[in-house]
Amino acid sequence: MTWALLVRLVSLFGCTTGFNLLLSAVPLYAQESGGGEHAAGLATGALMFATVVGELATPSLTARFGHRWALAAGLVLLGAPTLALAWTGGMAAVVAVCLLRGLGFAVALVAGGALTAALIPAERRGEGLALVGLVSGLTALAGQPLGVWLAQHVGWGWVFAIGAAAPLAAVVSVPALPDRTRADGPTVGLREGLRSGALLRPAVVFGATALAAGILVTFLPLAVPSAAAVAAALLVQPAAATATRWLAGRYGDRRGASGLVLPALLVCAGGVLLLASTGSPVAVVAGATVFGAGFGVAQNATLTLMYARVPPAGYGTVTALWNVAFDGGMGVGAVAFGAVAGATGYPWAFVLTAAVMLAALAPAWRDRRTKG
Repeated sequence: MTWALLVRLVSLFGCTTGFNLLLSAVPLYAQESGGGEHAAGLATGALMFATVVGELATPSLTARFGHRWALAAGLVLLGAPTLALAWTGGMAAVVAVCLLRGLGFAVALVAGGALTAALIPAERRGEGLALVGLVSGLTALAGQPLGVWLAQHVGWGWVFAIGAAAPLAAVVSVPALPDRTRADGPTVGLREGLRSGALLRPAVVFGATALAAGILVTFLPLAVPSAAAVAAALLVQPAAATATRWLAGRYGDRRGASGLVLPALLVCAGGVLLLASTGSPVAVVAGATVFGAGFGVAQNATLTLMYARVPPAGYGTVTALWNVAFDGGMGVGAVAFGAVAGATGYPWAFVLTAAVMLAALAPAWRDRRTKG
């Protein structure tokens, strides 16, 4: 744990707090402002679309301007537009703010993630990334319900003010960070990364697990009759993921992360299969716990492997690819599940989701035999 890494955790905390506090709150604000269910979906869709676009563009930005500049710009873009929501509830304004915030979050996430990887010693990378995951996991666990609670009890103005202040305040920590990661080794651009099986295999496996993450957050309240079971499931899933991400990091540093990818995928699919018993609260909570445990391992193992397979000059590309797999998987999973569930019902849709996830067994098995 170095001073630079501690400072980096400050900017990470501000970034993820600003993002998670408004993740559930802004769709609710759009709905309450008269836009209805369509408006809520449009707000989230705009946010995730801009995030994926920003993640793909950020490696080029950091190569040209440096990680420190990009991180600061991302934090400002994530925070400042939020203040506009305090004065307008129009749908056009909400979508515009979501687009800007998505771009800002993506730039801060990719630029900061590459910087984080460079600040962690290679022999402790798994555990270091688990620590970073703990910070972002806790802000998600607390921030998403807190944003809705604040809106209901103290008003939207406070939600937007805090959501803007967290990333903007974190900007003051950025000058204490290195401007660029050391560009040792050949440059690995996004095009090269997309052609690299060593990077695509873990990214595809992780994207397959992220499919179910988006489904759980979006559809569990609709699919499960028991409100208590839904609340418990949505609590234990990120808690289990945070714990196992830490354990996977410690194991990976000592014995290698490549052997964790395949078991993580199987555990995730098993958890989703349990969720098919939507009428059983015990099965729902157990399924969310099992999935969360596998998802935490998948997060750490895939990211650790991808960083290990490129020189420091490629850390930005790895961060972008991994986050695109995360956000893209969540978005595709939510959209596809909704269409399938309308035709088959929720239980069979969960079964089919588990089957689709198992299609990633081929790259997972190939990666199990790959050193790194």
